[in-house]
Amino acid sequence: MVRNERARTVKAARRPQTRLPELVLWQGGELEPDGDYDGLEFADLDLVGQEGIGARFMDCALRRCALDETGLTKARFLDSVLEGVRGVGTDLSGASLRDVELVEARLGGVQLHGAVLERVVVRGGKIDYLNLRGARLKDVVFEGCVLVEPDFGGAVLERVEFRDCTLRGADFSGARMTDVDLREATELGIARGVEALAGAVISPSQLFDLAPALAAQIGLRVVP
Repeated sequence: MVRNERARTVKAARRPQTRLPELVLWQGGELEPDGDYDGLEFADLDLVGQEGIGARFMDCALRRCALDETGLTKARFLDSVLEGVRGVGTDLSGASLRDVELVEARLGGVQLHGAVLERVVVRGGKIDYLNLRGARLKDVVFEGCVLVEPDFGGAVLERVEFRDCTLRGADFSGARMTDVDLREATELGIARGVEALAGAVISPSQLFDLAPALAAQIGLRVVP
């Protein structure tokens, strides 16, 4: 019996252990493609429209920066903190985030399709139209944040947790899940891809809320 109970227990995500060194305030010019940034703090900067394609950020902090239409395709964020960043259309497609904390962000239409996220915490804030299509998420925690119409289509999720998190109009079409914990989501709204929830864990009350979508998926009619 104990062995069966353990088999049904979802594996917890491993959180990042981010310990930033003493940082040097960035006083350079614009971001550069393939730039190498190490131990720097970017604070209260207007990075709108700048191009940091392929750039590497190691042991860095971006605080309260404007990232509207900032090009960070295939950028790498390692052991870094992004706090209070804001912007619309930030392009992080194909980027790599490892041991990263994203705190109190206000983003819209951020592109993370094809990205790789490992040991990442998204805490607080609000992200509208988050595009994670085809991305790989491993040991990722969404905590106390609001996600409006996030797109996880075709993504691979392993040990991903949604804690005190609002999900509205989520698309999980074609996603593959292993140890995905949705039980503590305060709102679980799935617009598409309810059939992809195999490998996820939900609460009894969430099952009741999802019943109409699940019935529609298998062609079951509920007639009073």
